[in-house]
Amino acid sequence: MTDPHRPILTAAQRADDAMDLFNRASAKLRRAVPFHSAVWTAADPQTGLITAPMLVEDLGSGGSCAAYWESELLEENVLPFHELARATVPAAGLRAATGDLPARSTRFRRLLRDQGVYDELRAVLRIDGRPWGLVSLFRTTTAFRPDEIALLAGLSRPLAGRLRDLARPPRSTPHTDAPAPGLILFDESGRATSINDEARHHLALLPEGPSSPSPLGAQLPIWVIGVVLQARAIADGRDHGNARVRIQTTEGRWLVCHASSLTGPGGTPGPVALVIEPATPADLAVLIADAYALTPRELQITQLLARGMTTTDIAATLVISPHTVRDHLKSVFTKAGVSSRGELVARLFTDHYWPALPTPTPLPRPDRPPAHARFPHI
Repeated sequence: MTDPHRPILTAAQRADDAMDLFNRASAKLRRAVPFHSAVWTAADPQTGLITAPMLVEDLGSGGSCAAYWESELLEENVLPFHELARATVPAAGLRAATGDLPARSTRFRRLLRDQGVYDELRAVLRIDGRPWGLVSLFRTTTAFRPDEIALLAGLSRPLAGRLRDLARPPRSTPHTDAPAPGLILFDESGRATSINDEARHHLALLPEGPSSPSPLGAQLPIWVIGVVLQARAIADGRDHGNARVRIQTTEGRWLVCHASSLTGPGGTPGPVALVIEPATPADLAVLIADAYALTPRELQITQLLARGMTTTDIAATLVISPHTVRDHLKSVFTKAGVSSRGELVARLFTDHYWPALPTPTPLPRPDRPPAHARFPHI
């Protein structure tokens, strides 16, 4: 029998970037699992929040897209993405999960039913415990069958792996200037109330995608809105994750958006402050480590290697044996596709302009799991 995954995975291997992957995979998947509309989006593997790019097929405007993610973050729903990310099977159909009672989910009652949706099939594209993409498929007439759900679940790991490969920053000329951080304030209802010029500058460099208008005259991309919603979810006690996401600009730079909910007199809910700024050297190091699937220890060793340390020096610094250092380096060589230390430094620190940090990135404390292990609502 023909493997139903093969045409989709073959198309994904031909993709030039993440958006191309979404377009190719969606077109092939529609033949095997018919659907009427869909959302494909990248996810930040560190926090699980949505990031660029996002493909929305035949499903309303940016406003409805914002309402969809607002429901995901701030309302009680069946099959939230954060649960699917930890589930044994990373895909599920809404009707199958609710015993054919989709109205048990607020998202269906408030949004999907009015748009004529009969069933939703969701999946998290994950590999090595980290989410690299999220998928929602919608039908207007029939429910998704168990075999169709299983087919999408089987695509989770290979598609996530391809997204991880495509996340490796391209070789480009390093930028010497560092624009100042931008600031946007949102009131308790999530309405943007003020913005500085630096934020407008950063917003203008973000890639095209679903967005919503604001009273400030600036279009707010769905990825920015998602960070603000996450900050509100944390303030409401719905989550304890991080309201933080990395987004690549049209110039190839990386920006970091992070938000926090402020409090007013007596602890009353206050506005949300969102900062959007260039990624720091530490951000870039972790970003490239994610793209090459380096473990925290492999990241530390690679950074020390780039500083010119020998195997013995690295072992003494990290209080491990030289044999352990060599084992880690062998793994790093395999992941980066190189065969020597010189090639490794050229690949990560020259091709990608990854700064050699003065001190290696610290490992997570034993009493505090890494961000992806505390997977937030997405």
